[in-house]
Amino acid sequence: MTENHQLLEHTEKLLEAVEYAVETFYTVKESGVNEDFYDIVRPFANQIKQINDEWKELAKTWVSEAKPDYLNTIQINTASDHIEIISIQAFFTQTSKKRFLDSVKSVKYILQTLLDALKAERQ
Repeated sequence: MTENHQLLEHTEKLLEAVEYAVETFYTVKESGVNEDFYDIVRPFANQIKQINDEWKELAKTWVSEAKPDYLNTIQINTASDHIEIISIQAFFTQTSKKRFLDSVKSVKYILQTLLDALKAERQ
């Protein structure tokens, strides 16, 4: 599997994880009950952290080599940090809606921009 293919897969997985986090966020807010940390939050966060760490390194390498428009390594670092935070905050009722959704919007923009640039490069 080439690095670009792996980067593409990781980017898609992270987009799915962010969507899942958003759904979970709304479910938790509606119910008013935090999810169990050890049974639900921790396993999800650990799984996302592993993908996120690999994605970050692949993405930084690709961005520095391909030099796509509208993307740089600072954005990759920021997105990676936000992904880690989102993967935990989604499960707690105390999470600020505005801050959470702003982080999600930022992450989705960066992931989607990266995905579009990778797909354009393959054509």
